[in-house]
Parts: sequence; structure tokens; C-alpha cells
Amino acid sequence: MEQDRFDRQLRLLMTLTQNRRQTVEELSESLKMTKRSIYRYMGSFRQAGFILRKEGTRYSVDPASPFFEELGNYARFTEDEAVTISQVLNSVMSNSPQVRHLRQKLAHLYDFKVLTRHLVDDRMAHNLTVIYQAIMTERVAILHQYSSPSSGKVSDRIVEPYLFLPENNEVRCYEISTGQNKTFKLTRAKRVEMVDLLWTHKDAHEPFYQDLFHFTGEKRFLVKLLLGQLATNLLLEEYPAAETQLKQQADGRHLFTTEVCSYKGIGRFVLGLYEDIEIVDSPEFAQYMRERIQNLTQKIAQ
Repeated sequence: MEQDRFDRQLRLLMTLTQNRRQTVEELSESLKMTKRSIYRYMGSFRQAGFILRKEGTRYSVDPASPFFEELGNYARFTEDEAVTISQVLNSVMSNSPQVRHLRQKLAHLYDFKVLTRHLVDDRMAHNLTVIYQAIMTERVAILHQYSSPSSGKVSDRIVEPYLFLPENNEVRCYEISTGQNKTFKLTRAKRVEMVDLLWTHKDAHEPFYQDLFHFTGEKRFLVKLLLGQLATNLLLEEYPAAETQLKQQADGRHLFTTEVCSYKGIGRFVLGLYEDIEIVDSPEFAQYMRERIQNLTQKIAQ
């Protein structure tokens, strides 16, 4: 997926432009990328005009690279490109200072109303804009007349928004009245208002993850699988980001080590290719699969 590739390249470039040099091995471990991908991306950076410094086995990007000067002088993104970059940055599951700084720079370069009006109506664009500003300035927001499908009630919700989820139509917030982190759909709010109150519960903002199979949650569970060639090929075709989580074994199979937020997504993958997959060192997932197979067997027997 192009967006996944751009995300990996962006994270590598951000790391290389920091004031410290790292080896390819260190970059591979910290960014969860293969060494081959890192060398390939660094080659692309050179072609794009970046100067890569190498001292021994350690690399960095020279801040005096002509690319930076050219970018500052005349290079600007088209409106569509700015929207795409905004969507990529907002889908990165990180609130690191580097990512937040990039989001802030993009907002300063481009009117955020431009970035939010695509594929959404005026109300949604307004809500997105206000939530984005609340996240950037670490302020409290009110989701006016929020319609909750679980309770069936419509009420104002006072929250500390801190993380956009993929597609930008949901936001992770700390709800002050309940003391819980929750996911809110912005389409369910009549109006969003940012108030002049700073966050006071930042320490309670729990990380929120999305796994390879697009399931989300606050917790992650380790799963290891041995994949045959068919399963490996299909995994990479459907989820290219899995490349960094594969390690070839002596018998030709690949060890797939990943963290998931739910067993549902990876369970579907295993059920569809069970003849070419072996579960290893994952007792909880193995038990989940036994129960799924038992339930399936009972349904077929009925």
C-alpha cells in the first residue's frame, strides 16, 4: 500500500535528520524495517537531493542538503498532495514530538479548512478543524449534542481529544465526566467547540493501537505463526507492511511475529489458510482458534 510505504519512508527520514547518527541495524530495530528496505529508501533519498553522511557504519542526513534549500525556495505541495500528507500524518499511531511537529507545520503552511473539506460536508469539516486545533494546543473540547448509539441518548460530552484514528472520522478522547478514554465519531456530534481550558489529565491518555489487520484497541497481544510460501505470499499481497515482521527459516518457511489488538482479524487469515500455517509459542491464540473451530464444527453439524 502506497500510504504504508510513505509512512515508513517518512519515519526513516525523520530519524536520520535528528542530531544523532545510527547504524542500519539500530534503524532496523527501532523502526521495525528490514535492512534491505532501509538501504533502498536511503538510495531514494540520495536521488531526491538529500546528502547522507556516513561515519564508520553510522548514517545521518546533512541538514545542508540542497533538497532542503530547494524545498524552502519553491517547492510546495498541490492541494491534493497536502490533503494526502495530512491524512497520512493523522493516521500515524503516534503522538511523538516529531510527528506532532510535522502536523503543526502542515497546518501553518496550508489552511486546515482546505485539508478537511475533501469528501466531507461543512459540518464535518468544522468538527475536524476544531478537534485538530484542540489536539495541537492540548485544550478541552465539547462535543455538542453527541448521539450515542449504545445509550440511545443525545448529550454534550466534555473531552480531551488527543489522537485521530485512521480515515480521520473518529478521534480518541479522555472523557472528563467518566474518567475513561473513548472513541468518538465526529459525524455524531452536532457541533464541536474548543474551550479555553488546557488538558489536566494528560497522564491518563492511554495509547491506542491499530494492528496489521485493521483492528484497534488499547492492548496488544503477541502472535507467532510459521507460514508456508502460499500463506507468506498472500499475507504480503494483502498487508505489505507485514514484510518487516517476517523472518525466513531454515526449512524455507517464514516466522511471522506480530502484535494484534484482536484475534478476530488474524484468526480469519489463519482459518482461510490453515493447511499452510502453524501456530507457535502463542497459547492464548491457539486456544482462541480451537474455540472458533469447535463453534464452526457445531454449526456445520446442525
